[in-house]
Amino acid sequence: MKIVETERTRHRRLREQGSLDRDDLHAVLAAGFVCHLGVVVDGRPMVVPTVYGLSPDREVVYFHGSVASRSLVEAPEATVCLTVTHVDGLVLARSVFEHGVNYRCAMIYGVPRPVTDPEEKLAGLRCLTEHATPGQWDYARRPSRKELAATALLALSTREASVKIRTGPPGDGDGPDAGLGLWAGVRPLRTVWDALDPDPLLPPGVEPPPHLG
Repeated sequence: MKIVETERTRHRRLREQGSLDRDDLHAVLAAGFVCHLGVVVDGRPMVVPTVYGLSPDREVVYFHGSVASRSLVEAPEATVCLTVTHVDGLVLARSVFEHGVNYRCAMIYGVPRPVTDPEEKLAGLRCLTEHATPGQWDYARRPSRKELAATALLALSTREASVKIRTGPPGDGDGPDAGLGLWAGVRPLRTVWDALDPDPLLPPGVEPPPHLG
């Protein structure tokens, strides 16, 4: 299914890197768990990093948002922009002008909805937890009623989105600079989990659960 273009999401520059495939959108969201949320607070723009999780039907992104919640009280119909970006490598060309970045990026626009129903809030927090660390929700203690009441959670529809993806080598291999005799290519970048670092206050004999192995 395709993403529906709007004036905010239409690709005007580097259109060849744009995608209208919802599977591409979901893949970008699935590959991370930290987003940057653009909001207006007290009349000033602010970009806030926060964690997110995709709902099982992939129609909603849940995210922590105390700052966004405060802005919604002041302007309940205000639109936000939620952005997720992954850097996959540096594109090192023969000229600095042709340098670039291989990346995957998704921007989602909309009016977020504060989640107040306790059951939905619990389900949304499960999405956040399982999105970052599958298996952790069933392992750790669930939030108490008091903790739920103190947690700000927002839901944002994925309907209005923009996706861009850049892959491949530099674009000057068949141009005049190809004769300079300079190396050109891609310096790949990937993120990997390191070895577990136990809490120093952990009692002896408490081993990490299998889902962290």
